[in-house]
Amino acid sequence: MKLEAAIFDLDGTLLDSMPIWQGLGENYLLQKKLQPALGLQDALKKMSLQQAAQHFQAAYGLHEAEETILSEIAMLIADFYRYEVPLKAGVAEYLQQLQAQNVKMCIATATERNLAESALERLDIRKYFSTILTSSEVKVGKEDPLIYQRALEQLGAPATKTVVFEDALHAIETATAAGFRVVGVYDETAAQDKERIKALTEQYIYSFSDWKG
Repeated sequence: MKLEAAIFDLDGTLLDSMPIWQGLGENYLLQKKLQPALGLQDALKKMSLQQAAQHFQAAYGLHEAEETILSEIAMLIADFYRYEVPLKAGVAEYLQQLQAQNVKMCIATATERNLAESALERLDIRKYFSTILTSSEVKVGKEDPLIYQRALEQLGAPATKTVVFEDALHAIETATAAGFRVVGVYDETAAQDKERIKALTEQYIYSFSDWKG
């Protein structure tokens, strides 16, 4: 079946950026002289930055406004996106191939827009995507399928001819439960979930040169 549209996650799928997120929450709290709880990193994996800020307020008693927390977190990672984060293997070539086949593409990410835009522009792949949707803008994280549903609406393609590319188990569980076709993308940070991801997705790839669609 000919592919008409593709919805791409950003971190861990197109960008090799997950290392910066490892320990980000802990580092932020330590800067505030607060002791991170055990398991914080796992909990934050399922949250947008906005949700993380709300969690820090509720669980750690931060008195800063949500916007201030988001700004402080963003400052910790902005330079990484602006100057350093690389593409994962085969991404540029695959996006170029899809464009040549007139496949419509968009980004659905938990990352804030300014960070996503800066990395995509520097890496010269922003041109491939008609739109970027962020969890903060749709007001829910990827435990809810809304971001994928909004992406599908904007792409204007049937779900049967649209594929979602994701690396994280919780996002893949959400998308498949909502009836989306999903391709799992390997990332080292989700290696422990590989077998579960394989069971849920129609294909599991280690790089975009492996995708057969």
